[in-house]
Amino acid sequence: MDFLRIQKGSTAVVNIAVIGYGYWGPNLVRNFAETPGLNLVAVSDLDPEKLAVVSKRFPAVRTTTRYQDLLEDSSIDAIAVATPVSTHFTLGLAALKAGKHLWIEKPMTETSEQARQLVDEAEKQGLVLHVDHTFIYTGAVRKIGEIVKAGELGDVLYYDSTRINLGLFQRDVSVISDLAVHDFSILDYLLDDHPVAVSASGINHFPGTPENLAYITLYYDSDVIAHLNVNWLAPVKVRSILIGGDKKMIVYDDLEPSEKIKIYDKGVSFTEDEAQIQEMRVGYRTGDMWAPKLVGTEALRVEGEHFADCILNEKTSMTDGKLGLRVVELIEAATSSMAAMGEVVYVQKEENDRRQANAPRRRFDRGLRQDPKSANNS
Repeated sequence: MDFLRIQKGSTAVVNIAVIGYGYWGPNLVRNFAETPGLNLVAVSDLDPEKLAVVSKRFPAVRTTTRYQDLLEDSSIDAIAVATPVSTHFTLGLAALKAGKHLWIEKPMTETSEQARQLVDEAEKQGLVLHVDHTFIYTGAVRKIGEIVKAGELGDVLYYDSTRINLGLFQRDVSVISDLAVHDFSILDYLLDDHPVAVSASGINHFPGTPENLAYITLYYDSDVIAHLNVNWLAPVKVRSILIGGDKKMIVYDDLEPSEKIKIYDKGVSFTEDEAQIQEMRVGYRTGDMWAPKLVGTEALRVEGEHFADCILNEKTSMTDGKLGLRVVELIEAATSSMAAMGEVVYVQKEENDRRQANAPRRRFDRGLRQDPKSANNS
């Protein structure tokens, strides 16, 4: 996917303000201040000390402890919400109702119903709703997307991800909302498909806090299976993804400084040739490995330009509210399954969503999906 950039020398800019200067806010402020097409004009936070840091580094940027000041300012075109998830819906809806284009951090909202309301409000107002699923804008994931969508892997068979580290513990979201959310968005982007069912198991080791460890399995109608391991209690940090196809396979290590993606020309083949069946039905193929060159531009810089381009040229964001809604629905499904100790939860689908084929609504039985009618008769 080629992300269109704002043309050099263009005078068209989007005046943007940021609400929240906590964990992720400083990254947004730094990038917005340097991104063509965006003009950072104001930052709001409840902590005056944090605002003092903004003023010292960006003297031309206005600061305020009242986010309402930003909504009431007619010169501001867009609002970026980088606050705790529990406040996303209230702040996001207020920004949209004030006629501001909206950039909102992941996960989009606490519930799918809230996410749906934001999508509806953005469409009603004719505004851009962009969810900050940053990984989709990295050079690595974009390259993997090119490879997968070009068919170089063949039919995708599985996706296996490990995102583990020690902390960062959060009290308002579980490890699924913090870490698995990245894989939910990456899978949505790579496969152009939506899971039909989710199974998850996890545990909370510390009273009063959300789950800090979880294992999630996603099932697709296309027979792709995805497995995610997310953990805040690991002694080391690991960010790795394996994607297996029937032609080639990919290893993606986000912590690798240079060769983040390695493509292996390896695979298996099955034969019905009678002469070969006598020996072995499965054949193994081993070829070369190579690491493609990746675009090194910071993801938030690419994403910021894309956001500005969508506003200035009336385009739909690659990570729009509908993608954000699908991700929140998966968080809800995984959380529900986890509460039921791994029970399979089927994902409800919108009738007009091209990704969402007719899915069975019962259970998986040893990897085979039962027809609802036959399941009722069993």
